[in-house]
Amino acid sequence: MLNWFPGHMNAARRKIREAMPKVDLVIEVLDARIPFSSENPLVAELRGDRRCIQILNKEDLADPAVTAEWLAHLQTRDGLVAMTHQQHQPKLNQRLLRQVRTLVPPKSGRPIAAMIIGIPNVGKSTLINALSGRSIAKTGNKPAVTRQQQRVAIGTDLVLWDTPGFLWPRLEPRVCGYRLAATGAISDRVVEAVDIAEFAGGFLLKRYAERVLTHYGLTETPDGPAAALEAIGLRRGYLRKGGVVDLERAANALLKDLGAGTLGRISLETPADCLRK
Repeated sequence: MLNWFPGHMNAARRKIREAMPKVDLVIEVLDARIPFSSENPLVAELRGDRRCIQILNKEDLADPAVTAEWLAHLQTRDGLVAMTHQQHQPKLNQRLLRQVRTLVPPKSGRPIAAMIIGIPNVGKSTLINALSGRSIAKTGNKPAVTRQQQRVAIGTDLVLWDTPGFLWPRLEPRVCGYRLAATGAISDRVVEAVDIAEFAGGFLLKRYAERVLTHYGLTETPDGPAAALEAIGLRRGYLRKGGVVDLERAANALLKDLGAGTLGRISLETPADCLRK
């Protein structure tokens, strides 16, 4: 079990709880590669009976077939609407805004208030900027970029609340913590790169072995995740004095390729995987 809950995340949860009575609808942003592991179990408690739109963000990095499975699964849950999203798709932005206005009845005298919630580095601020059509929210490729709530007006009838990303105190089952680390939601100061890469490598060998072989120019399937890092390090020339493979460099290369999508569109969990947990 990974336990990582910095003080600013506890403060973020407290402020979200205090602001929730003013909110009409919640937009929870999930990572399309790990919808189960990136769904914060505290959000359901915080939002109460408010309607919720779950956005599978970074769809362009996820396996399309697996994303379709997730959409079908999520749509069966009461009070939830599931949609996909990716950057630079104006039509998707307009589709989401229409859905918000459809789910919340108009209220005379004040705009709809929709709060955007999600784990760190899932793309909440990028989504805010896309919906508003301007760079308002600060973005970055590291966790905990947004530290304060901010409100953004969309036209005259809708206000979006951008909130800091926060996790939950105990990340379990353990595999969820590794999936979060592999996709950049957890700081690399918490879990060693080699540990994360061995987890990711083991999964890739099971589900996407041909992509690993092709991308790194390997002629044989490595016998396990440790062997995969050795093979990647040798192929890339990541050697220390004496010809020993620099496993940390190999691990960082694998995680960078996974995060950038250069290994192709990959999902790290399916509904079937998670229902067995």
